[in-house]
Amino acid sequence: MTKRELEIRKWKRDAPWNDTDSCGTGVSNYTITAPKKNIWLGLTEDEVAAVTSFAHNQTSLNLTAAVNATNWDNQLILVELMLPNKTDALNYFDGGGSEPARYAHVEIDHRASDSPAYLDYIIGPLPVGDKTTAEPLSYPYTKGPGSAHNYAADDDARNDFINSFGAELADITLALWNGTAMGLDNDTMSIWGIDPLWQEDGRTISWDGFWNNNNDVYDDSTLLPLGLYLKSDITGRDPSQWSNKGVYYNGEFYDTIDDFKTAFYTAGFQTFGPNVDEEWGRTDQEGPVNPTDYQYPPMLIQPAGQRFQVDAKEQYVQWMDFEFYIAFTRDTGLKIFDINFKGERIIYEIGLQEALAHYGGSDPVQSGTAYLDSYYGFGPYAFELVNGYDCPSYAFYLNSTFYASETTRTHLNNICLFEQDAGHPIQRHSSNQYVTITRNIFFTVRSVSTVGNYDYMMDYSFFMDGSIHVTVRASGYIQAAYFAKNTDYGFQIHDYLSGSMHDHVLNFKVDLDILGQKNSLQNVSIVPATVEYPWNKGKTRNTMKLEKSFVSTETGIDWPYNSAVIYAVVNKDQPNKFGEYPGLRVLPSTAPVHLTVLNSSNLENAAHWSERNFWVTKHKDTEPRSSHPFNNQDVADPVVNFATFVDGESVEQEDLVLWINAGMHHVPHTGDLPNTVFSTAYGGFILSPLNYLPGDPSRQTIQQARINYHSGNVTEVVTFGSETIQPECSVDLRDAFTDLWNYTGDVVVRKFPYDPNDPFFNTQSIVKKDLDVESL
Repeated sequence: MTKRELEIRKWKRDAPWNDTDSCGTGVSNYTITAPKKNIWLGLTEDEVAAVTSFAHNQTSLNLTAAVNATNWDNQLILVELMLPNKTDALNYFDGGGSEPARYAHVEIDHRASDSPAYLDYIIGPLPVGDKTTAEPLSYPYTKGPGSAHNYAADDDARNDFINSFGAELADITLALWNGTAMGLDNDTMSIWGIDPLWQEDGRTISWDGFWNNNNDVYDDSTLLPLGLYLKSDITGRDPSQWSNKGVYYNGEFYDTIDDFKTAFYTAGFQTFGPNVDEEWGRTDQEGPVNPTDYQYPPMLIQPAGQRFQVDAKEQYVQWMDFEFYIAFTRDTGLKIFDINFKGERIIYEIGLQEALAHYGGSDPVQSGTAYLDSYYGFGPYAFELVNGYDCPSYAFYLNSTFYASETTRTHLNNICLFEQDAGHPIQRHSSNQYVTITRNIFFTVRSVSTVGNYDYMMDYSFFMDGSIHVTVRASGYIQAAYFAKNTDYGFQIHDYLSGSMHDHVLNFKVDLDILGQKNSLQNVSIVPATVEYPWNKGKTRNTMKLEKSFVSTETGIDWPYNSAVIYAVVNKDQPNKFGEYPGLRVLPSTAPVHLTVLNSSNLENAAHWSERNFWVTKHKDTEPRSSHPFNNQDVADPVVNFATFVDGESVEQEDLVLWINAGMHHVPHTGDLPNTVFSTAYGGFILSPLNYLPGDPSRQTIQQARINYHSGNVTEVVTFGSETIQPECSVDLRDAFTDLWNYTGDVVVRKFPYDPNDPFFNTQSIVKKDLDVESL
């Protein structure tokens, strides 16, 4: 592949746009030029290469090339754009200022020390020149300079250490399950455990469990726990000082491995069977096929071509009255900036901040697990989407690029944009004389990230009424528990398997700007009332009414019982002609969620944002994110402690940020085998105009009809011009079918040394090696 061919594949998908003889194959004016440069777009390949080289030339950083680095060397693990501060961005977009200076956010895995750490640096301004410096990055973090102890620095040694106990217990594992976990190529089992590690009285503690390996391509090992657990003290970097601190099996804790062995070989010791990789854990078709399933199912088509515009280079999008910019980061994946509706900015930024999966169970691994997934990253695992399945076959695709081990990796076609019919009208009304009805056409930006065992589908959907729906869906394999003693924490779902209860809580930042940056959070409560009306002759009536107020200071908020409240970010300085305050209402689209666990022993101070349904704070450039990817490394003193964001400042007519949680309480059942399904495992929220416009903006569309009728006969049909644009051509369904053989994976370009002319395909090593991601 030449460099030119790669550039073409980056910005275009193969589609017969130039053939206009049949419906759906012609696109008129689907490109557009962004009004301003996308200042949130990632670093260019040349910039990444220059920053990487510059960093290696800083002797104080003492970096080693990734290809040569050992567990005792320092290396670059991230080079990406330092997102500009909102202050600077608005000066560029609104104030006539110059484009914000570009800086690189760099993370260093500093292992050349007895106390290995992850360190954040800022390098710039770019392009690299005489004024470019490398400085510790501190202003966005509550801890000060971005620094967290790296407990993964000795994972190789830790695996060897844990597997040594697997070898010591091989006689028992063979007797119980006819398998071993000794760190050998022919192992049939693996040993892995909690995240984050525990800090107890100054010691670093790990709990690890035995799991059967999958024996085929199906990734179902998280369904195969075996119920045996090891406690280890892995304090420090010298494995000779590490030690086993106990064994847990079937509800009993044993102080030593020898104690467990003695008990095992004692008559009457109770044992159970293994969870084994078989058909029940595999995702291929199974069971009798319904005869009608042999007919091709309904499908989405786009008969008149694309109706939205994209500047693919700047990742700028226009659909109807919405326009915005797309960005993508290593930690949290897809973000959207500068959302304008009818020419006015309504949202400066919306995007994922962190994803928590907090487990509960009778065994120490389930009880001790609380994944903070930005540590692993949503960007690296936002793989190419499956056209015709993840997205309609006519979707428009964008790519994303991220840094890994001194290469840049491009996920081809991993963001899709498309319109579709909701399957129900957005408006209708019937009377004895007429019917009026409007199609519900909406636009979606979608990305899917597979972080370990879970696939998270992120949708940002825009509707004709001006509302924005944010939805996250979860599929993939559950992390299951062994069934013994787990009745209080899950259903038994297979022979020796329990569905491990857990909370999914995903935090989103929503920085709203309603007619400017001075906004308030209005609270309109719907309350029961007993009222004496002047027209009721002194008698009271039981009814309901509204109580209107404003949230005065930064705080966390839970949706009340019966959800009898309206929260809206409004502008009190610009009431409409009726004296009402225009704004955007926020409401949950599914059951609202926050973390069930109180004062989590696993998380301590690492995820206080998860404790309420949503939060309101005053915007600060020094508080760009509610979390940090290394918060799981030091939960007691994390890099970003969200609790410090909520410090009593006024939120009346200030620049406001909402931190909204979406997700679900997941208690897996038999229907989660082999995979959890999107149809029930989802959560989200809606941002909807409230007194923002004179009426419903969806009246603007011509995709509606009014049918007048009398005495059983239609007297008039009004289609508002939509009949004149109905396609008068055949639909070539060949364009709607997907050639799945075109799925390609990732494109990689080396950055140190820089080799832009030799891109190559590689996806496997992202998962297995380059990011040191353990199985979840």
